[in-house]
Formats: sequence, structure tokens, C-alpha cells
Amino acid sequence: MPGKKIDIFDTTLRDGEQVPGCKLNTKEKIELALALEDLGVDIIEAGFPISSPGDFSSVREITKVIKRASVCGLSRAVQKDIEVAADALKYAVRPRIHTGIGTSDFHIKSKFNSNREEILLRAVQSVKWAKNFVDDVEFYAEDAGRTDNHYLAQVIEAVIAAGATVVNIPDTTGYCLPHQYGEKIAYLVNHVSNIDRATISCHCHNDLGLATANSIAGIISGAGQIECTINGLGERAGNTSLEEVVMVIKQHQQTLGFYTNIKTRQLNPVSQLVSDIMRMPVQPNKAIVGGNAFAHSSGIHQDGFLKDSLTYEIINPEEVGAGESKIVLTARSGRSALAHRFRKLGHEFTRNDIDVLYERFLLVADKKKEVNDEDLHELAKQYHEETVEAHIPRPYRHGRA
Repeated sequence: MPGKKIDIFDTTLRDGEQVPGCKLNTKEKIELALALEDLGVDIIEAGFPISSPGDFSSVREITKVIKRASVCGLSRAVQKDIEVAADALKYAVRPRIHTGIGTSDFHIKSKFNSNREEILLRAVQSVKWAKNFVDDVEFYAEDAGRTDNHYLAQVIEAVIAAGATVVNIPDTTGYCLPHQYGEKIAYLVNHVSNIDRATISCHCHNDLGLATANSIAGIISGAGQIECTINGLGERAGNTSLEEVVMVIKQHQQTLGFYTNIKTRQLNPVSQLVSDIMRMPVQPNKAIVGGNAFAHSSGIHQDGFLKDSLTYEIINPEEVGAGESKIVLTARSGRSALAHRFRKLGHEFTRNDIDVLYERFLLVADKKKEVNDEDLHELAKQYHEETVEAHIPRPYRHGRA
């Protein structure tokens, strides 16, 4: 596969689980972790071990069954957090500790009542603690999106020198515009002397609906990892959507020069599994995995699609495990869509037949949000009966001699 590989770091089991009502038990976490590994995810953030005994147990049990992907545990820049994370990860084939601290002035002053110098020392110390337990240490600079670039570069250079193998640049509040986030990543590439010793990671939130755009801007500017969740689940408005960034990368592979190891045909099945287990429905208009992502109801769109699917679909639905495209019949549908649906149901009609049926179809469609197969069968039945009757000689109609 040509180009640069982008690592996919999935945090559905950690950041995604923070959505109210989406709490998972150990059995559910294991089932999803296995599905994520089979999907081709490179790193699975299994949880925040110190947060509760249940989460500690879940992370530990996940490490026993995951063989190919790295398993990651989150911690704060606190020695006890890191020790507990290391303990939870002790059975992992590829363990990673994800530790860090807020670096924006908002966090430094309001959250920690501290100063930049002290935060820098704490950042370095957290990486050194983690490095005592695992080789693979990821450092997150929380609220990096609103952190002064010069100070952020100082922190990143220091934690890499301390042993960080991945440096996470979160847009924690979803504040950045894509060009701003891309420029921030580019600034680190150009101003951190040892940046070649670590992978830059994008962790973007969707408060302004820009998480996917920001993540793509990040990898264009030099990042090598994207942190995301299935269905875009996560705090507040959610995280970067795994299925979206993966398909952006795939659809624009020649332009961007990137690829991932994700098996895209499993995207919709895994999306549905996450939705079912986490009891969180997917919005119908959600890109890639929404129920309407490959549905066409406008007559103009339907006509173009039926002539050539590329007129209105840039992705083959089978490519993402979504089955086939749907022609949804509404009052906005046209004759070609109606004829198409009749053919799929086994009814062959001439153009003249469709002209008559279309007028009747509109009367039904104006009363309903969607005309279903049962309605079409009934229209066809009535039309066939009228046509047959019309061809019976008049003296013999209705049983009269």
C-alpha cells in the first residue's frame, strides 16, 4: 500500500463511554474490544484504570484477549494513576500508558492554580514514571488547541526527551478551525527539535462540528495518528468519528497519500454493534453509518442515481458494509424511481402505465411520509384488475350475459 500509514487510536471504550447512559460492563467492553481489533484498529484505549475498580478490571481483562492491537490505559500526571494503569496493563502484548496534563493558560491557572514552569516539570515527571513500566508512552497536552504554540512546543520537546513515543495534541474543547489546528501541528513539526522521535496524534472534539476536518488537517500537517470513536461518541458533542476519517483517507488516498489498516466493510456492522451495546442510536443522517447515508428520496437525485450511481454517491455502500443503496419513495420522488421500485417488486409496467400509476402514487404519497412496498403492491393490484376488466368484452363484464 503506497503512502504514509495513519494509526487509528480508538477511544470508544474510554472517551466514548463517558456519554451519559453509555456505561459498559466488563463483558460488553471485551466484546467491543474484540470487534475493534478485528476492524483493524491499531490502538484500543480500554479505559481509565484508576477511575473505578470496574474499569480497572475491564482494562485488565481486555489485555488478556487482545493480541494484535496495542492496549492503552489513561492516567493523569499523578504517580498513583500511572502505577495503577501499569498494573491493569500487565498482561497486554503491546501495552501503552497514556498520561498527561493541561497546558493551556485556562487549565494552568483555573484548573491547577499553577504556572507554566510547574506544569512543564509535572509533564516530564509523568512520562518518566510511565517509562518505568512500559516502552510505549503517550503524552497528552490537554487543551492544546488553546495552548500558546511556543509553550506547547517547549512541553512537547521536553516530554519526548523524557521518553514519550507519542505526543497527543488535543483540541479538547473543539475550538480550533481546521487551518488553525493544522498550523499548530505544523508549528510543532518545525519547532520541536526531536519531533522525529515521536508520533504526533490528533484528538479532536466536535463542539463546533469540526472534529473530522481538524483531524484531517492535522495529518496533512504531519500527524501520524488519529484518536477517534465509533459513531463519533464522546464527551459533550462527541469525538472525531472513526468511520468518517477512515473514509476521507480512503476516498482521497491519491490526493492525501495516506492509508489505514481499517477493514472498511466492517464499519457499518461495528457501528450497529456499538449502537446496540451502548444503547445510543445513530442519527439517520450520520455520514457513512447513518440509516439515510445511502438513501435517495428526491426525484432529481433518484433519476440521476438510477442512470449512474456516481452522480450522487461517492462511496459504494457495500464498501462500508451498508448493503445496497435505498430508493425511498415520497411525494418528492419521480417516475423513474417509481418504475424502479415496481420492477424490484416484480411488476413490469410500460411508460404509459407508469404515467397513470404515478398520479395515483402521488395521492398516496401526499398522505404518508413514505410509500412502502405494501402500498405499491396494492396500487399494482388495482391497476392490473382494472386493466384486465377493461379488456373483457362488455356483455360479459360483472357476470352479465
